Amino acid sequence: MTARRRRVAGGVVGTLCALLAVGTATAHGGSLAGGGRESLTIPTWLFLSTGGAAVGASFLLASFVTDRSFIASLHDWGRPLVASDSRLPEFAGRAIGLAGFVTVLVIGFVGPTTPQTNLAILLVWVGWWAGLAMTTYLVGNSWRVLNPLDTVAMALPSLGRPYPDHVGAWPSVVGLLALIWLEVVSPLADDPRLLATAVLGYSVFTLAGAVVFDRETWFREADPVERVFRYYGRVAPIGYDDRGLRLRLPGMDLSTPRLVDGRDEVAFVVALLWGTTFDGLVTTPAWRDLTGPLVDAGLPPQLLYPLALAAGFLLFLGAYRFAVRLGRQSAETYLEPDALAQRFAPPLLAIAAGYHFAHYLGYFLVLAPALWVALLSPLSDPGAVPIYDPPGWFGGVGIAAVVVGHLVAIWVAHAAAYDVFPSRLQAVRSQYPFIAVMVFYTMTSLWVVSRPEVPLPYL
Repeated sequence: MTARRRRVAGGVVGTLCALLAVGTATAHGGSLAGGGRESLTIPTWLFLSTGGAAVGASFLLASFVTDRSFIASLHDWGRPLVASDSRLPEFAGRAIGLAGFVTVLVIGFVGPTTPQTNLAILLVWVGWWAGLAMTTYLVGNSWRVLNPLDTVAMALPSLGRPYPDHVGAWPSVVGLLALIWLEVVSPLADDPRLLATAVLGYSVFTLAGAVVFDRETWFREADPVERVFRYYGRVAPIGYDDRGLRLRLPGMDLSTPRLVDGRDEVAFVVALLWGTTFDGLVTTPAWRDLTGPLVDAGLPPQLLYPLALAAGFLLFLGAYRFAVRLGRQSAETYLEPDALAQRFAPPLLAIAAGYHFAHYLGYFLVLAPALWVALLSPLSDPGAVPIYDPPGWFGGVGIAAVVVGHLVAIWVAHAAAYDVFPSRLQAVRSQYPFIAVMVFYTMTSLWVVSRPEVPLPYL
């Protein structure tokens, strides 16, 4: 390794150590965990400015790496993995997925009514949305095999109607925002009967779409859950490419051209990023203080949350599109804004994965013992719920996850810029606005993680 590369690596490690040293915030625990984030013991402005400075400094360090062959070697590095020709692993995965799906429906309707002891509640929120989602970007995407609705759709006929090209991924964008809204405002984590009903309704809608169109098209284009896991899988170190199953450096697959293709897919990436932020934002005291006057002035609480969700999404999307236009101007390129927006959207997935990890790791660890007890005795209510109490330093893990996600995003965007622009100066200058947006995203995410958690107001 050259001296320059050692300085780059040392600088990145140094910024991570600095972030770990400045705070002890805990990740969002949700209503099931019964816990909450705690306030930082240092000034908020110092915490946020340190995080923003770390991201900005990482861009400066990355800018020193101008060797295109070195950048390409990192992103192309990989080791082939042996994929079994046996159908047994796929069969086992689909059987496990179906068993989990049936369990959620049955236990949701007939199991214990206490959410901390109901296996359906714990399986969906702790095992699936926290645990399985984390393995997707930490290891690799197994959801397409585990997805029970995909398995059921394989046995259903298809009408073969053509999927409208102009619709694209927009149904998945709307569906993702709708699922985030339902997760936030409804007692899906407290009422197992309601959760089972929601899962059943979503299943009927999804299978109807797979029947009207064909299964592959529906899950590739319209299903928001499938798209979330597919995109998270691109962050993982294990995945498929044109050479088969490979081990690669985490996040490097995000530099693949046309990974995000079209305005609709750009919007989905931004919606995924905003959704995890919104989920934490609404449990902060600042949200309560900000929205209190609006509710007092007559705004129905039922409209407050969907309006805020839509407004925040448009703000995040607008900030990104604005950065694209500024980047086009600073790079002095003839490339269209849409082409640049699609090329530089995948790095945002690393940010979304980092924030999801910070948001749900503590949640998963706290409730994993309760999930295990419920698995052993799904129809009984043990009364006492075992939980794990993380140590005081654990909040630093969430902070580091947010920062690491942003650092990976900066590197991937840096590599994409060198792939897009022939000039070194163009590549570096094109990133100025994107780095400003990433600093904004970083400070927003760190601020949410650092705030104490309070119950959702007005609901």
